[in-house]
Amino acid sequence: MGKNLTHKILESHLVEGKLIPGEEIGIKIDQTLLQDATGTMAMLEFEALGLEAVRTQCSVQYVDHNILQGDHKNADDHRYLQTASMKYGIHFSPPGNGICHQVHLERFGEPGKTLLGADSHTPSAAGVSMFAMGAGGLDVVLAMAGRPYYFPCPKVLGVKLIGELPDWVSAKDVVLEMLRRYDVKGCLGKVIEYYGPGVATLTVTDRLTIGNMGTELGATSSVFPSDHQTLAFLQAQGREGAWVELGPDPDATYDEYDEIDLSSLEPLIACPSSPGNVKPVREVAGVKVHQVIIGSCVNSSFRDLMTVAKVLEARHVNRDTFFHVNPGSRQVLENVAAQGGLIPLLAAGARLHESGCMGCIGMGQAPGTGQVSLRTFPRNFPGRSGTKDDQVYLCSPETAVAAALKGMITDPRDLGAEMAYPRVQELDTYLIDTSSIIFASPSLRDTEVIRGPNIRPLPAMEPLPESLEAEVLLKVGDNISTDTIMPAGSDILPLRSNIEALSQYAYCRLDHDFATRCKKTEAVVIVGGENYGQGSSREHAALAPRYLGVQVKIAKSFARIHKANLCNFGILPLVFKDPSDYEGIAEHSKIILKDIRRRLDRGEREIPVEVGGRQIMTLLDVSDRQRNYLLAGGALNSVKEELG
Repeated sequence: MGKNLTHKILESHLVEGKLIPGEEIGIKIDQTLLQDATGTMAMLEFEALGLEAVRTQCSVQYVDHNILQGDHKNADDHRYLQTASMKYGIHFSPPGNGICHQVHLERFGEPGKTLLGADSHTPSAAGVSMFAMGAGGLDVVLAMAGRPYYFPCPKVLGVKLIGELPDWVSAKDVVLEMLRRYDVKGCLGKVIEYYGPGVATLTVTDRLTIGNMGTELGATSSVFPSDHQTLAFLQAQGREGAWVELGPDPDATYDEYDEIDLSSLEPLIACPSSPGNVKPVREVAGVKVHQVIIGSCVNSSFRDLMTVAKVLEARHVNRDTFFHVNPGSRQVLENVAAQGGLIPLLAAGARLHESGCMGCIGMGQAPGTGQVSLRTFPRNFPGRSGTKDDQVYLCSPETAVAAALKGMITDPRDLGAEMAYPRVQELDTYLIDTSSIIFASPSLRDTEVIRGPNIRPLPAMEPLPESLEAEVLLKVGDNISTDTIMPAGSDILPLRSNIEALSQYAYCRLDHDFATRCKKTEAVVIVGGENYGQGSSREHAALAPRYLGVQVKIAKSFARIHKANLCNFGILPLVFKDPSDYEGIAEHSKIILKDIRRRLDRGEREIPVEVGGRQIMTLLDVSDRQRNYLLAGGALNSVKEELG
């Protein structure tokens, strides 16, 4: 039997374990990616290891999240990240240069390499055939230190693509079709590998779009072959030397199979408030739209913006619809301008913003009360926009611009009566400007690291006690996201390097008094439903609760990255052996875990929990390495001990 591409890349990087689904494996990481919302804490963690420089082929620090400078905090953090990057051998992309995933595709991505990023949308690098994964900042820090990255070996879902996309349908509709089929947890523990003749019709930025939102399916990663499309893109970026041809064997096998006929797809839209709430656009057409935003880490490429610009030529958006454009990178904006796309956007009434995540993380661009917002973003979790009870839809650039013109949700195929569909071709050669990037150099290693007053030391983490008595302070339902656990937004994100201040916002969308109540409780338990911790890779959703005294989380199931983050910061991730036991636990229940340290030390998987005088059984499905982290009170304690 032939090999699929996923297994080929994993085998070439395998350090520990076997490629058996569910078993822990360790792989060598070639490249790492940090962005400022996660990177500030990650750099503090890296400094705590005491190493002189990173030990990867390529590590990059981007500033694209906290780019609004309302006071000193973000500006101070940016200077800290710049100087620390220079000192430790990390490339630095400053604010305004672009969103990490778009810039990494342009400047650093290489087919067949592994990439670990402290951002859940790191699988965007599938666009250039990388095996890329999101992870917590501490896991990325350990990879920067030259250590393998450990995770459960995934199953491989092979999705055969046939046909070609029709007019007014684009790559966003492909991944929305996947979400329509699988919802937000249907691909947990899987890598989605796309193959078949339809793949050749998709450009690199099409593949970025699909790989990016594979994260919303719960997938570990997404993989595309490296072919003539990959070569053409790298040539246009002046990096053809990085190209290698990669693909599955002709007789490759997969753990699971699916097929999409691209020619049969129609415009789709994810309705409020989940990326998995997907419907055909025609079924929700006519809903009044108050705001449209093109861009973010997905659908902000040259192709996406030029398509929108051509649709808007000699037209103006609806007077009741505010229209925003967030370019993916400075390079994208320069090339759109050079190709004549900037004037149509501005003349149509677009508000043009700098390259950054912006409204996708609630960093500005919040919709008004009761207003509908159509966005080409990857996520529409409740309140993520910055507006309570928001009504955010996710769609393609084609569907978004149609709504901007008509002032209501509109099937973009209806525009076909007014104009021909603008099929935008990728450029043979892009304008390339790397002058803003500070590339790693030995000559910069003597740089003094500058720390503003917002940079605070990491809080100490105590080892796991012999036994544990705690109180359930919060019980939540299914699909709780890390946005709900540790919100973003312009008022909270600047505190990411100050855990004491940041922790006051933990779970604030569910309970404004949570942090205050934690101060009155010695040890805290959180109880959750299915897919607890979905979404962003932000380790602060584990670190801030741990600072407040959360030591145990019991759920029906955990999202992969969040579970790893809990182990990294010494919080026990217990799963109900019988999911019905979830109903028997209420807030303020007393929880007792007798001899918990001894049980972990002995490698026990079944962990009895006393709740209100009765006993339930939970499961601790972690690796031996993660057990050591939990015993030590966190990964940093454990690794520092190993390093002496």
